[in-house]
Amino acid sequence: MALLQSRLVRTCLGAIALAVATFSQARAADPVWVDTKLLEGAKKEGSLIIYSSVNEEEALPIWRKFEQATGITVEYVRGSDAQLIARMMIESRANRGAWDLVLITAAHKLPQQMLAQIDPPEARHLFPAARDPNRRWYGFSANYNVPAYNTNAIKPSDLPQSYEELAKRSDWAGRVVVNEYDSEWVTALLDHYGDSKGRDLLRQLGTTLKPAIVNGHLAVARAVGSGEYLVALTNYVNLTMNVKLAGAPTDYWAIDPVGVFYMQVSASAQAPHPNAARLGANFILSHEGQSLLAVRGRIPSRGDVETNPPGVLKAMLAKKVIPISLDPEQEKKADAVFKELIAGRPPR
Repeated sequence: MALLQSRLVRTCLGAIALAVATFSQARAADPVWVDTKLLEGAKKEGSLIIYSSVNEEEALPIWRKFEQATGITVEYVRGSDAQLIARMMIESRANRGAWDLVLITAAHKLPQQMLAQIDPPEARHLFPAARDPNRRWYGFSANYNVPAYNTNAIKPSDLPQSYEELAKRSDWAGRVVVNEYDSEWVTALLDHYGDSKGRDLLRQLGTTLKPAIVNGHLAVARAVGSGEYLVALTNYVNLTMNVKLAGAPTDYWAIDPVGVFYMQVSASAQAPHPNAARLGANFILSHEGQSLLAVRGRIPSRGDVETNPPGVLKAMLAKKVIPISLDPEQEKKADAVFKELIAGRPPR
């Protein structure tokens, strides 16, 4: 009888241990960004509608991870910032709740009443500049503005270590490229040097280097990577890294000041799937979401995620970083300065 009881006890204890282990494994498999209450509500909603300027090749594998973890179907609509903003404004005027999340660089320019105030738990890990005080947007990817160069054509030892030195490189005249506008970069230089000295420096950069004007920051990165141009006067580090990771001989170099602005995630105040929207925002701000974004060279907006290649964020933070967030009027003024002093098109 005693032997039978002993076996019974061991069997029960073994069953309990197995149940505990199984439960622990199941809980360990849940990503830390999954809020169980939100997930329960999101499952009832069934889907998540995302408007985003991030290309499908990069974004869809990331959001597939979200689908696999939650069982929520993602509907992904890709467009430029301008296209998506125009679409959202029309839908808002029609009182249509057509989207849940938007991921663009200009969410802060949307009417505030269109955006829900949300508090993603993962947002506490973000850099302060990546958190809107009004809780209507959060930075999920950082755009740092620094020059780039073709590594086959220029040695690192020959790179200027300040914009003043860069403005003297007349031997690079006509072999430099820049996007058709870079309002955040202009604003950072004017903030760092002061308006008068900053304008003089911008004028000297434009006059000495005679940069070619190209439509699109990715086109700038590819033009330098292909060797069509030696140097990008300024560009987004993540795009330089994207082209480098594809095998092109290009790299960035950081000089003061480094302007930064964030691609932003916002939830719609009219979201048809509000729980899924909040869960999706928490995912893209999480360590997992940020790590997935970093695979293609994007720069995380939190300090505990390593860049690809390693050390990019550390190099940025070693310089004077100036966070930039422009309203439409400020952007218009900065664009006018760029056109006049860099592109050589004075105002009419």
